[in-house]
Amino acid sequence: MKQLAILLPNRATASSSLILAIEVIEKANEYFIERGKAAVFKTTLIGDAKGNIVKHGSFSIHQDRSFDEVMKTDVIIVPSLGDNIETSLKQNKRMIDWVISQYKEGSEVASLCTGAFILASAGLLNGKQCSTHWRAAEVFKRLYPEVNLTIEKIITEEHGVYTSGGAISSMNLMLHIIEKYYDRETAIYCAKISGVDLDRNNQSDFLIFSGQKNHKDDEIKKAQLFIEKNIGNKIFVEDLSAKFSIDRRNFDRRFKKATGNSPFEYMQRIKVEAAKKSFESTRKNVNEVMYDVGYSDLKAFRNIFKKITGLSPLEYRNKYNKESVVS
Repeated sequence: MKQLAILLPNRATASSSLILAIEVIEKANEYFIERGKAAVFKTTLIGDAKGNIVKHGSFSIHQDRSFDEVMKTDVIIVPSLGDNIETSLKQNKRMIDWVISQYKEGSEVASLCTGAFILASAGLLNGKQCSTHWRAAEVFKRLYPEVNLTIEKIITEEHGVYTSGGAISSMNLMLHIIEKYYDRETAIYCAKISGVDLDRNNQSDFLIFSGQKNHKDDEIKKAQLFIEKNIGNKIFVEDLSAKFSIDRRNFDRRFKKATGNSPFEYMQRIKVEAAKKSFESTRKNVNEVMYDVGYSDLKAFRNIFKKITGLSPLEYRNKYNKESVVS
């Protein structure tokens, strides 16, 4: 039987990803046993100090063992860290060191949601692709510029290191691990029990783009606000840089450094975000929304919308607007 270590971060509140990870492994073992096979994983809850408790509402999760008591494990699951990520990283330094040592000894390591910050702090994601909750993307990019953050992906896997998207999307990674270590049949069973789409691989349509304004370049902030207030207009980057008296090359460089996007990419994302909100809350058709956000070419609008969200405008409208389905 292989050893599966599910980590309990210090001073964390039990997250849905942690609870679901425990439950789905139990279901996989039960199903395997029902089919006359031996359970694959023995699960151990591991934390910094013996007796550590992670609370969630009216119940608590108690760790089984401390890091000092576990010399070797096969697979490590790092759950979500909660809201105050940078504080959590400081409080879980021993966890980070333990993960590094276990990975060097051959353990595979998987992060659920913002657990990716632990793997990045351990240096295990340098030069690799990584996903996490889209709300944490700005902080992640600032702390770990050497990591290739692919926020649209549900799952990434490279050299025994796995990451997953936010919240319930973590279940897709757990199902991926079950398929790898058990079999496809067990993964399908667990997916059906959990009500999860087994082969979903993109979380782009969940992302909400609010614009990265957590920087100190006041002129670029003004340019961002101008773009956001003129969504329905066609804006040329040359005109925008001239408006703020910055030469084009320097404007592009400063904008990219401040926001993580080129001016053109930023305009596209702002327009698509406005289109998404319109599809969600109005009965406007695709052409009407397209014109509202400053596009006149349906093919171009459809292509950029699908590139950013993973869905066509019509698919997005039908998925998120109940009235559109009725009509």
